[in-house]
Amino acid sequence: MPSFRAPRGTYDILPDEQPYWSFALKTAAETAKRFGYGRIDTPMFEPTDLFERGVGDATDIVQKEMYTFEDHGGDSLTLRPEGTAGVCRAYIEHGLHNQPQPVRMHYIGPYFRYERPQAGRFRQLRQFGVEAIGDGSPNVDVEVIELGWSYIRSLNINGTSLRINSIGDSECRPAYLDALREYYRGHIDEVCDDDRQRFESAPLRLLDCKRTQCQGIGDAAPKSTDFLCDACDAHWASVIALLDGLKDTYPDLDYSIDHRLVRGLDYYTRTVFEIEPENAAGQSTLLGGGRYDGLIEEIGGPPTPGIGFALGLDRIISEVKSREGFVPPESGPDVVIVHLGDEAGLRASALAAGLRDDGLGVLVAPVGRSMRAQMRYSNSMNARYALIIGDREIESAEGALRPLRDNGEQEAVALNVQALAKALRGD
Repeated sequence: MPSFRAPRGTYDILPDEQPYWSFALKTAAETAKRFGYGRIDTPMFEPTDLFERGVGDATDIVQKEMYTFEDHGGDSLTLRPEGTAGVCRAYIEHGLHNQPQPVRMHYIGPYFRYERPQAGRFRQLRQFGVEAIGDGSPNVDVEVIELGWSYIRSLNINGTSLRINSIGDSECRPAYLDALREYYRGHIDEVCDDDRQRFESAPLRLLDCKRTQCQGIGDAAPKSTDFLCDACDAHWASVIALLDGLKDTYPDLDYSIDHRLVRGLDYYTRTVFEIEPENAAGQSTLLGGGRYDGLIEEIGGPPTPGIGFALGLDRIISEVKSREGFVPPESGPDVVIVHLGDEAGLRASALAAGLRDDGLGVLVAPVGRSMRAQMRYSNSMNARYALIIGDREIESAEGALRPLRDNGEQEAVALNVQALAKALRGD
């Protein structure tokens, strides 16, 4: 039994898992680039007040899940539980409103939430997210949704569905909240304890409850789309029309309007959406986001519209691995140098340095093992080639280059960096 283990709710990503992560991260960066979303990296901790004001002090994240600490200067800081608030803080701090709008940004990194670990949920989670700040048009809503849909398709995850809703804005939502409270007042004895606590402070969250006893009540609740003001209703109609227009490019873009979809954070306005896998029934969201037109003003900036999404890469990679037939891209060095004898070992070390400097991936097989053991090692490293050097090869100044991933013929190659590099690249 080891003395130390990874903290509960965290895990190690071992070398065998890295090809999946490389695939997901590379695809994220490529997808963001295609849509014009530049990379932003914000600090892993921020002032606690940023999340209390931005995310909402009545949310589960703020009340139960944040890792908050006081530093030596007496300031209250919090490990970031989500990405949007920090990106909006950076937008204000660096005057990004002076750039052409919207400012399109994406981020990839670790986030931290203290919650009960379970399948797909961790206390250190890794997210890919995007934000488009400075344009309130429905076209940008659908652009962000398309980016998320395109990313998931690029990972060969098929059979997903899009759930979408509009929860209005500060003009029309108060009337909806009054209707929602009035409805739930007649069912307050039937809902769970958490929902009773949310009744006054966060009534929208009542619709989001996943407990069986509360779901049927939520299904019959008033719909936010029935309470939209003229501006929100026109925005919502345009979003739906634009989504329908995407079906020429994405015939499988299957969306449904779900009046119980509200998302869990206070900053959302108008469009909210989630993408989930087949047969998830709202229990295994791959991606979620929405519009947050009041957030930047809430944290001290001018009124500025924004929209974005985030997805948990941990859950995405689990979904990728569950798909039959998916094989991560090949990884491993270009060549392992198999060496027999002291002089061959010296030559192997020098050649490895030269080939690495030329941009090739090279390993030198462990010292003191037989040729058979070194060849087993070469195969276990998933190398493309083994270069065999012994006394005979030193004498002839030619090594034996043996393909390991196919049935190609072994060939003799001069023992110098230029000749070996040319052979390894197939020039």
